[in-house]
Amino acid sequence: MSFFQRMLASVGIGAAKVDTRLETPRLRPGDEVRGTVFIRGGSVEQRIDGIYLQLMTRYIVEKDDHKIPQTAIIGKFRITEPLVVRPNETIDLPFSFVLPLDTPTTRGGTPVWLKTGLDIDNAVDPTDHDHIEVDPHPYAQAVLDAVQSLGFRLRKAQCEYASRLGGRLPFVQEFEFAPPPAYRGRLEELELVFFLRPTGVDVWLEIDRRARGLLGMLESALELDERMQRLSFDEAELRDPRTVAHRLRSAIDAHMR
Repeated sequence: MSFFQRMLASVGIGAAKVDTRLETPRLRPGDEVRGTVFIRGGSVEQRIDGIYLQLMTRYIVEKDDHKIPQTAIIGKFRITEPLVVRPNETIDLPFSFVLPLDTPTTRGGTPVWLKTGLDIDNAVDPTDHDHIEVDPHPYAQAVLDAVQSLGFRLRKAQCEYASRLGGRLPFVQEFEFAPPPAYRGRLEELELVFFLRPTGVDVWLEIDRRARGLLGMLESALELDERMQRLSFDEAELRDPRTVAHRLRSAIDAHMR
């Protein structure tokens, strides 16, 4: 191996390349992610100290009336010990891991992707990005279906900075709904945040009432019109759409009095 070849490889020219292929690009939290990492050796022999997969997303931080996008790592997975890749050698490495329960859904436009990286000393680390479509977990989907059965219409789903909620990640995904005709004039919007458990889901509801009269305007100015409530659903309840819808309606109606 010439000095010139080593120098080129250190800046990524003639170096090893990586390509990750997923068995299925559409998943739900709790599903097993399976795929294969394909490594193709470059023009020189290279030692790879490790191969890692990072599950990534983006969230919004609001600061001084500005929305600033941030990148977050949902999970990091190491899939192999150090190895040596010879020139033009092809190595296939199958992998699997469980998609974390707090992975956000991509339905509202939130991106989720898998970043594959090769850790190579004294060189530009080759990377590969693969986007994943994430549907809501069945527990969350049962609640979303119940909300929509009450006539609420999903406006958006967005990940926002919320460290105060004490989760493992610095953000939560909020689902914002427009009210049906029965609540218009009384309810501005309904927001839901999900915290999944192995046997159920906790749902935070933010019930934002529309300001009415002088007292209503004062409440709105002081942000007292936003009412937070937590509901917990177990697996058995989530199998009964009518029970879920009834509990949601009761919680919302209690704040409309």
